[in-house]
Amino acid sequence: MGMNVAVVGAGIMGLSTAWALARRGHRVTVYDQYAVPNPLGSSVDQHRLIRHAYGAEAGYTRMVDQAYAAWDRLWADLGATLYVQTGTLCIASTDDTAWLHDSARTLADLGRGVRWLTASELGREFPLIATDGIREAFHLESGGVLLAGRIVELLAHHLPGRKVAIHPHMRVEAVDPESGTLRLADRSTVQADAVVVAAGPWVSRLLPDAAARVTPSRQVITYLAIPDDRRAGWERHPMVLDIDPDCGFYLVPPVAGTGMKIGDHRFTLTGDPDRDRDAGLEEAERIWSFGRARLADPDRYSIASAATCFYTCEAEERFIVEPVGSRGWVMTGFSGHGFKFGPVLGEALASALENPAEAPTLTSWAAGQGTSVLEKT
Repeated sequence: MGMNVAVVGAGIMGLSTAWALARRGHRVTVYDQYAVPNPLGSSVDQHRLIRHAYGAEAGYTRMVDQAYAAWDRLWADLGATLYVQTGTLCIASTDDTAWLHDSARTLADLGRGVRWLTASELGREFPLIATDGIREAFHLESGGVLLAGRIVELLAHHLPGRKVAIHPHMRVEAVDPESGTLRLADRSTVQADAVVVAAGPWVSRLLPDAAARVTPSRQVITYLAIPDDRRAGWERHPMVLDIDPDCGFYLVPPVAGTGMKIGDHRFTLTGDPDRDRDAGLEEAERIWSFGRARLADPDRYSIASAATCFYTCEAEERFIVEPVGSRGWVMTGFSGHGFKFGPVLGEALASALENPAEAPTLTSWAAGQGTSVLEKT
């Protein structure tokens, strides 16, 4: 007989966990305080990136291949592939090139080579990029764009057919992870065999101890208006990563009808996810200022729109997936790079709920250390 599991939060982590549990025959109920997809959630922007370049983080680099395999299982269940391969272009525009070289060494250790590019080679192959000031660059064939908002929406439509009950606009006021009990806003209670809290930047409201370990971080993202004669080129362009500690950015190409987005790698570590939601023009221009130096003919582009997104940041950017109490689990601290791992983390947690002895292994693996039980089976 399967378990009865309550999941708090209908973002990519909560829905992925519900999907993995339902595939194993368990009964799952998902609660979200807002609509599903939640317009204020961290999972419903147009896109998220998946890429192998991860600096010296060998654990997360290895996890990317497992993530791709889990996405393939999810695509098969959904009957649609909401992913576009673009490749990955990594550049360094300051003398600090450590992240590029750490990434290349880590990838080489795992049997994946990168293709280093001189400035002249970069300019010939990717003429939409301005090469002035670029110190080093490499290209990687792997990597691409996950159509995030569409994924969450399709999962929300798919899961009820798997007998997953999804309750939007159902605020959970309190969680007792010892007894597996939820208290809802209407004062009713829900009893479950297990509770998974995947509440994004609202996690500390439900699990106060989390406040000492993760911090909500308001991030502004900027969408650009693209010149008509450049659109086709950008639609075929790899993602761009400039991991600079002072002015780095990432650029997401406009694939599958999405916009072209630029974002800041740095965390603000400030903001209230229920209130601080309007992105001002000054903020959008600041993000654009990082990217404009790297685009050829930047004056031909303009800001189309801006939006905010809330990350939930752990000090070392390591995921927290661990037991809480006798019947609870928390999934948090995804620090802006967790979306790509949603389905594989959901599968690993579903396995650990069935086999509690796997909990320590899962927790260390999710933190980018050790080997997943899923790798051994």
